Amino acid sequence: MGLVLADSLLKQELERVQADVDGAFDGLLPTPEDSRARLVEAMRYAVIGGGKRVRPFLLITTAGMYGVSRTAAVRAGCAIEAIHAYSLVHDDLPCMDNDDVRHGKPTVHKAYDVATAVLAGDALHALAFEILGDPVTSNDPFTRAELVHALAAASGHNGMAGGQMMDMLAEGADFDLRTVTRLQQLKTGALLSAAVEMGAILGKVPEEGRGYLRAYARDIGLAFQIADDLLDHEGDEAKAGKTLRKDEGQGKATFVSLMGAEQARHQAKALSEQAVGHLASHGQEADLLRELARFVVERDR
Repeated sequence: MGLVLADSLLKQELERVQADVDGAFDGLLPTPEDSRARLVEAMRYAVIGGGKRVRPFLLITTAGMYGVSRTAAVRAGCAIEAIHAYSLVHDDLPCMDNDDVRHGKPTVHKAYDVATAVLAGDALHALAFEILGDPVTSNDPFTRAELVHALAAASGHNGMAGGQMMDMLAEGADFDLRTVTRLQQLKTGALLSAAVEMGAILGKVPEEGRGYLRAYARDIGLAFQIADDLLDHEGDEAKAGKTLRKDEGQGKATFVSLMGAEQARHQAKALSEQAVGHLASHGQEADLLRELARFVVERDR
């Protein structure tokens, strides 16, 4: 598959995933005709029409390699995106990162209010597990339980939330490269890994057969974060749709501050190619995962 064709197919599939996820959330979150309406509107604001949908893409594409129905994969993709969205809503709050813009529009607490944003995040967290526990997602209770466990483990103190705690303590701290790597493996990498893992769970891949997928996800997770640090260091806020250069202003160590921009860029590309190598046992059915690994280090937002 040529690079131009692959890029075109990747773009098309990313757009398809975005449309599928938006459509599914629209159905999952009808606005009630009572005083809960403001909460649900804030939830819809947080999850519909924004973001690259990398996590649902990873889950849906991995599941597709094993013949999982698109409907089941999209629902599970919505669950992981709900967790990701809740984390952003809470991260943006004044008590956390205090950001005003996300995906090129006002953050939830700016568009609504702080209390509504807290509740919207809480409700999105609950929605994720409601989706995974529903037999519509899988008629196999063991699959549903494994999906719930994988997403819960990636979301909590041993995953994303733990990484966020480390990030909050990073301001002014003397973090070395090993510590920053661990921080990002939790804060960013845990959900990316869970996306691939959950796709494999839906595909009934036994746990011992997922090692190469975990290695792929680990490498693209670090490559993704290094690329994010590079964008924060030298990117365009208008394209990024969010405030940049905050880590530098807060004295937080990043891959760029510790390695320098050129070495960081080289490392991201090496991780991307290493991720591609983990898929050597697959044929064309894994081409989209290969191209995503390359895309995450070449994107400009």
